[in-house]
Amino acid sequence: MPVTTVSACLPVLGAEVRAPLDTGEDVPYAALDYAASAPALRAVWDEVAAFLPSYGSVHRGAGYLSRLSTELFEESRATVAAFLGCRPDDALIFTRSTTDSLNLLAGALPEGCQVFVFATEHHAALLPWDRHGRAAVTCLPAPSTPEQAVAILRAALAQAAPGPKLLCVTGASNVTGELWPVADLAATARSFGARTVLDAAQLAPHRPVDIAALGVDWVALSGHKLYAPFGAGVLAGRADWLSPAEPYLAGGGASAVVSASPDAGVEVTWHTAPEVRHEAGSPNVVGAYALAAACRALDAAGFPALVAREERLLASLLTGLAETPGVRVLWLFGQDAPRVGVVSFVVAGWESGALARALSDRYGIGVRDGLFCAHPLVQALLGDRAEDGDGDCDGPLKAVRASFGAGTPDEHIERLVRAVRELAAAGPPD
Repeated sequence: MPVTTVSACLPVLGAEVRAPLDTGEDVPYAALDYAASAPALRAVWDEVAAFLPSYGSVHRGAGYLSRLSTELFEESRATVAAFLGCRPDDALIFTRSTTDSLNLLAGALPEGCQVFVFATEHHAALLPWDRHGRAAVTCLPAPSTPEQAVAILRAALAQAAPGPKLLCVTGASNVTGELWPVADLAATARSFGARTVLDAAQLAPHRPVDIAALGVDWVALSGHKLYAPFGAGVLAGRADWLSPAEPYLAGGGASAVVSASPDAGVEVTWHTAPEVRHEAGSPNVVGAYALAAACRALDAAGFPALVAREERLLASLLTGLAETPGVRVLWLFGQDAPRVGVVSFVVAGWESGALARALSDRYGIGVRDGLFCAHPLVQALLGDRAEDGDGDCDGPLKAVRASFGAGTPDEHIERLVRAVRELAAAGPPD
């Protein structure tokens, strides 16, 4: 059957916002920083607004609103699990974000676990693993092709000592947008007895994520990148490392039985189900419900149609940047590698912060500038300072990142290409 295309973007909050220009005029704001936080889908907000009058405590009361909120909270868990293709015995824990999820898993690693992570990862995937003193971390070098990534992992695992092992890998780079060979990497890890956790923060808003089909053991993601910016994240996957681990937070809900006496002090028996053991305190029911609403909205729109539209916008942006003298787009795997709507670039003569500010002040375009919480990767991609035209700037080299998704109008991409072309030709102000 032919793929249905989406000619219009999905409705999002903030579409009516106007940005002031340095001329005194204002224009519709072009939000092109989806990789940091995507706007909430209108459908998500509508569902949350309809739910809020029924808001009550979760897992805490016998009253009608408590029971209703608990039911909707657990239905949200089931909805997100289905969206991620979870297996019947997988656990799904609501967290605050991808960073929170990966830190939770880091605390659940078996003693002596060997963690393998590419130097190209976001800091959320690079930093948590050795903080608990039970894991040894191997930082793998940046690959230049997907095939080389698999080969690097295979070589590292072949030299690893016996014992528990974990690979942490992104699904789509938050710097280049390039898609990583997750299924091949997971299969390679599995052949050496290693497990895989997928950082799907940038992948899930753009492509379907199926835990079972990819062959990964866990998936971590953030709601605020998935059009549900209400402070919820997810860690989903195998329960066996999570069930015996020290509870992520000590408090109500995670505790099954608590006793206290002057002689024995405080004694506690923790729940063993990961969803209970690691969700102490009153849960973020609004965030969980919003995340489930976003999953429903994306499923209703259909990923084939969303992907087709995004790839059309991406091609337009990449072509426009390639035709602009002085612009260099960053990539690991090559200019033709498949990627999601995340593009980082530099413009000769421009410092990244000044360029981002000019895009905002002169054109009403919001982008990100900096190292994108992926310092080793960005610095490696930028290379020599003189090569990128930033020889007069202070501090480390940085880049500009434009990112977009299901809520991005065509005009925003067209405006960005036009603005970069004009700024590149004019050069920075004296």
